Amino acid sequence: MTVITEETYKYSAEFLISKLPQEFQQVDLGVICGSGLGGLVDTIDQSTKVEFLYKDIPGFVASTVVGHAGKLVFGHLGEFRTPTVFMVGRFHCYEGHTMLQCTLPVRVMALMGIKSLIVTNACGGLKSEHKVGDLMIINDHLSLPGMVGNNALIGANIEFFGPRFPAVSDAYTYALRKLAFKAAFEVGISPNDIREGVYAMVTGPSFETRVEARYLATIGADVVGMSTVPEVVVARHAGIKVLGISLITNDVVRARGKDAKLEVMRELGLTDKIDTEEDTEKTFANHAEVLETSAMRSNDMQRMVIRYADLLAATLI
Repeated sequence: MTVITEETYKYSAEFLISKLPQEFQQVDLGVICGSGLGGLVDTIDQSTKVEFLYKDIPGFVASTVVGHAGKLVFGHLGEFRTPTVFMVGRFHCYEGHTMLQCTLPVRVMALMGIKSLIVTNACGGLKSEHKVGDLMIINDHLSLPGMVGNNALIGANIEFFGPRFPAVSDAYTYALRKLAFKAAFEVGISPNDIREGVYAMVTGPSFETRVEARYLATIGADVVGMSTVPEVVVARHAGIKVLGISLITNDVVRARGKDAKLEVMRELGLTDKIDTEEDTEKTFANHAEVLETSAMRSNDMQRMVIRYADLLAATLI
């Protein structure tokens, strides 16, 4: 297992700082772009943009997921020209990376001065009122991996970043959530297309079974995905304020499915009861659907994030 120490994080940050112009020696805002959402970097000032491939940054691993480009981009965002660092593509445990590897970029961002982090993701909706294409501001999370022994902070604590036992009950800052809704409404996103709720993280890479989806909905989750939570925990450990934005790209299959026993009994004349359950074998999640929905909604998310960055810069939260 790769050992990641305080020196590892500092070496990565020092490498980047040594190659960045003066205007990016300290960055104010970090953005983690989820599946298909890397187009956010196309909105920044292209004349001052600086890019690094993950494979060229000491300590970073490579992203292997379609829709995740695998580069760190520095640029000026919005009218206030906020110095911002973007992760275009993130790391996931299901790729074979450890939690420490997945969250290393967040600690490098912390060393470079960010005070606020935006985490975006594509996710599946668990509630009947959700529509594919809806946005959701995260107000809390449910970490299935974290609850069963795979928390991003397991291991020796690095006091330089934060305390051994950090609180995460305030993981998603209320003031930032308010700014996000204000930004959304100001750029024309309908209140019917954006909501607030709980994000559940599972490890993946397989999508959820039907009963797993019903279980998650029953215990309080509104959407489910395979990322975000480790990054948020590490950010909060380092004192970084977090805004989480989820894009609902698919409706998670929750129906109980066809009753095989009942159907055979009906065919044999042992019952006249008709099975009215949904045929779940014809409705299932796939990554192509995730990328397609992300592409359709990306412009709205980009406009929202730009406006949010300007509101954040103006209010100095």
